[in-house]
Amino acid sequence: MNQFLLKSRLAIMLLLEFAVWGAYLTSLGSYLAGVGLPNHIGPFYAVQGIVSIFTPAIFGIIADRWIPAQKMLSLSHLFAGLFMIAAGVYGYLNPPQILVDGHWEVVASIPDEILADPSLYIATPFMPLFTLYAISVGFFMPTIGLANSVSYNALDRAGLDTVKHFPPIRIFGTIGFIILMLFVNFTGFQNTYAQLITSGIASLLLMAYALTMPECPVNKSGAKKSLSEALGLNAFKLFKNRNMAIFFIFSMLLGVSLQITNGFANPFIKSFGEDTLIGRNANALISLSQMSETLCILLIPFFLRKFGIKVVMLMAMFAWVLRFGFFGIGDATPIGITYLVLSMIVYGVAFDFFNVSGSLYVDQQTDISIRSSAQGLFMIMTNGIGATVGTLGAQAIITKFVNSQTGQAAVTAGWHTSWLIFAAYSLVVAVLFIFIFKNKPAKTSVDPKTVADEDPAGMVDPV
Repeated sequence: MNQFLLKSRLAIMLLLEFAVWGAYLTSLGSYLAGVGLPNHIGPFYAVQGIVSIFTPAIFGIIADRWIPAQKMLSLSHLFAGLFMIAAGVYGYLNPPQILVDGHWEVVASIPDEILADPSLYIATPFMPLFTLYAISVGFFMPTIGLANSVSYNALDRAGLDTVKHFPPIRIFGTIGFIILMLFVNFTGFQNTYAQLITSGIASLLLMAYALTMPECPVNKSGAKKSLSEALGLNAFKLFKNRNMAIFFIFSMLLGVSLQITNGFANPFIKSFGEDTLIGRNANALISLSQMSETLCILLIPFFLRKFGIKVVMLMAMFAWVLRFGFFGIGDATPIGITYLVLSMIVYGVAFDFFNVSGSLYVDQQTDISIRSSAQGLFMIMTNGIGATVGTLGAQAIITKFVNSQTGQAAVTAGWHTSWLIFAAYSLVVAVLFIFIFKNKPAKTSVDPKTVADEDPAGMVDPV
């Protein structure tokens, strides 16, 4: 197959994959606050982590053993799309109400000034909305790893180096994310249930498109296997290698930071008021983060070749310190907005140098027979355990320092305190990583010296 055509097909797949996420990931918090659920933002984001503890590994095992990854990707998006649309329709049918002159009046969004008094409003019911959303997310989260597996398989079959050729293709995932972010911002969907319906429609489009992707292999060997081998659990044996175990543990610790700004950056920026330019266009401002991603992805091959995975991961960790720190001193003044913009700029390094480089590192360090399972394991540690702990912890901190406050000054001070706590956590993780992680090869099926000599990406350092 023509290389340009192959890369274009993969680019479209990744554009749709991350468009699904971009429709709601950074704006869901504002919608939930507007329908009377500000203290439930954490669970909505944490459920992404909870399901990522189980479903990516399970779906990866199925893709490795029984159903080709491209078909598993399609099936997953079918159910993810249907349940996300159902969540949006439920939000439409059950809008919030406020007390006006002694009677209840349906509104699109509850005014901020009465959110502190539940007696003045009726929120959209939490549990039905959460259940539909959680089921959708349960099917969506494995698709990130599956999309990576489909891409790596196609590039391998075409004889292309994944470290060199995947990052430029992955940029289109970020572009898709930005397109949907801006779409829901300028249509006003960022504050309504319509963002969920938009995401669901994008999932259904990818459901159909995934079936056109190159066939991925499955391991149906008839040889006698142990129970763990039969279930495709070999990826968990990577923990027997000390270096890979440390890598996955720090992936989990860094994963704590992943969803905090996705869940709370939009409400934080909107807290400056709808009368401010940034308050009215929170999602548009946040989209600068994803624009930064498009540039940083292109830098990954160079930095991996030049410095190796340890330095690249350290860059990501210190970028998270700056990401949170700039939020901690940012506000609606000109200098404060500058700090917010700087936070958006460093996000590209924080996210890509960790997520994309980490995924490539896992792919380089594991055998092809457990590729999808290993990607699923990486998702468990980052978007699973790490993101769950991070989001629930962030919700507790923000509930204490922000949601319990009255008055704009106290709320703003609470936000700044919360962001600085997150920055301090990221700094501690970075310092520990410096002294503990040592990069050594884990893929025993390939001679380490050969890899060190021939791998143009320099992913494996000489021992």
